[in-house]
Amino acid sequence: MEKSIHPIAKMEHQQSKRTFIIRWSFFTIGLIILALGIALTIKGEKLGIGPWDVFHVGLYEKFGLTVGSWSIIAGVIIVAITSIAWKQWPQFGTILNMFLLGVFIDIFLLILPNPDTMLMMVLCFVTGVIILAYGIGIYVAPELGAGPRDGLMLLIHDVTGWKVQWVRNGIEITVFLLGWMLGGPVGIGTVIIAFFLGTLVGYTLPQSKKWLDYCIQRGEQNENINKRSIRSDNHDRVSQKVR
Repeated sequence: MEKSIHPIAKMEHQQSKRTFIIRWSFFTIGLIILALGIALTIKGEKLGIGPWDVFHVGLYEKFGLTVGSWSIIAGVIIVAITSIAWKQWPQFGTILNMFLLGVFIDIFLLILPNPDTMLMMVLCFVTGVIILAYGIGIYVAPELGAGPRDGLMLLIHDVTGWKVQWVRNGIEITVFLLGWMLGGPVGIGTVIIAFFLGTLVGYTLPQSKKWLDYCIQRGEQNENINKRSIRSDNHDRVSQKVR
């Protein structure tokens, strides 16, 4: 004999499932947008790119493979270090971040055209930074797992007790210097990303959280409407008043 499920419990389960899908959709779309932003800044590389991307491009220039591949390799090493230090498995979102971001970066670098004028490079860079900031905001909003590099920052913060901003700046400067020594592109854009990207994310993250909450609440409202019983006069209320 089948066990009956209470209608309220069933509805809560469906809403939980819908919320789960919406959050993971935000996470994945955010990674795609983030990868597009990174690829655009790399296309405008004569202005310079972000510190981590300087490192990845430098490795690509020195040893081959692809920029996305080095992003994945660096991510794997960092996740392994943080997992061993914390003695726990990484979150599933962290693993997805590590692999999907590198794949999406390579795809966008392959399909996006190379700018042939300085004006186009500037447009690529500026557009890329804005898109990059929104990508970070959208993928972080669901809180499904920090990226490998953020995990490293938190680990160093926990071990040393240093302020997060000092740790972040120290990591950024270190990878920037390593990337520069490997031949990665450095310029005014590198400074802009290093010092102003965080400020942009300060605007895009709250916006992204509002969008996420709106999508979840809208889904619940639609579910409640669809579950509502149909009135006998549902399409005839006006005519009844007229009578």
